This record gives sequence, C-alpha cells and structure tokens, in this order.
Amino acid sequence: MTESAALTQLNERFRGYYPVVIDVETGGFNAKTDALLEIAAITLKMDSNGWLVPDQTFHFNVEPFEGANLEPAALAFTGIDPHSALRGAVSEREALDHIFKGIRKGLKANKCQRAIMVAHNAAFDHGFVMAAAERAELKRNPFHPFATFDTASLAGLALGQTVLAKACKAAGMKFDGKEAHSALYDTQKTTELFCLIVNRWKKLGGWPLGPVETDQAETNQA
Repeated sequence: MTESAALTQLNERFRGYYPVVIDVETGGFNAKTDALLEIAAITLKMDSNGWLVPDQTFHFNVEPFEGANLEPAALAFTGIDPHSALRGAVSEREALDHIFKGIRKGLKANKCQRAIMVAHNAAFDHGFVMAAAERAELKRNPFHPFATFDTASLAGLALGQTVLAKACKAAGMKFDGKEAHSALYDTQKTTELFCLIVNRWKKLGGWPLGPVETDQAETNQA
C-alpha cells in the first residue's frame, strides 16, 4: 500500500480506533440505577479520498431493565412513555448484542483494533452503554473501557460552542429543536458534526500530519 493510499484508511486516522457515534435516552442520570430507554449508533468509514462519512445506522427502543428507576422529570424531558407497546422495545441484551455485532464486523473490515465511542458529553452515553452491557453479561464489548471522543469538547475547540444545537448552527448545519432528544436524531446530528470537524481539519491542512513547527520562543530559549 502506498503512503497516500494508507492515509485514506480509517485505521490510519485514529491510531487503530474505530469511531462509532452513540446517543442514548434514559430514565435518569445514574447509569447503574436508571433505565436505558433508547439507543442509536452510527458507524463511520473513509471514502476513497480520505473523507470521513457515515456508514451503518442502528436504532432500538429499549425496555427498562427489571427494577430500573424511571425519573418523572427525565420522562417529561424526553417525551418517552416506557410502557407503550407502540415503541416496539427490545431488551438491553438484544439491542446491544445487535449493535456490538455490527461494530465488530466494521472493526474487522477496517482493520481497526478497538471501537471508540463518539458522543456529545460522551461520559454520560459511555456510562449507560457500559452499565447496560454489564447487566446483559455481554462479554465481547467492542468499546474502549474509558476512552471516548467527546464532540462537546471538539466543538468547543473548532466552533466555539459546546451545546449540540448551537454547535450545529455555528457549523452551518440545520438543527430541528423539535426532533432533539430522540436518540436517532441526536446521533445523526452528532455524526454530521464530528465528520464536519474531522474533515474541516483535513481541508485546512491539518491532516495528513505534517512536520511540527518548533515554537520560536522555545528556539530562542535553546
């Protein structure tokens, strides 16, 4: 493989990590006690020119686990009725098993070593996915146990905004506030935002990584 061809490979861009965008809707803020109610995941790939683009989408409404806490304020915020049969909800195990299998296929296809979660305020989503995977006793969790790519931090650096809606608008993206707090919609917008930031860095000449210029002050001190 030539050097230029290697730079269009996903495994070359993030040190062997396979980025997967995640968003969850929940019955509260405590990943150990509160219900996971909805999850969406979008895998990413590089096109032939090395631009980051969405790949596969996974989306599930999730049944509250036995004994799960459901905070009324959280349900009012998301508008989710966890007991509605119209949701077509599945168990945590079924939802995560399906998503994890899709991620593992992507890992193999892209020759990556491990998945890394991309999310907006990623510690929240990461905590709920890890807690649900533990409850479901899923042994082959593809995600790194603690590392994430947080688009709130990236957007703060690249766009001067940390709220998802404001960051999207600053980037020139459309954002429908009425669709927000749906796991699928928020995952789609987070994916668009992450790809935009990564691709803009490439467009500005930040990738492929060039020689690091020595700071003039450091040179003078030497």
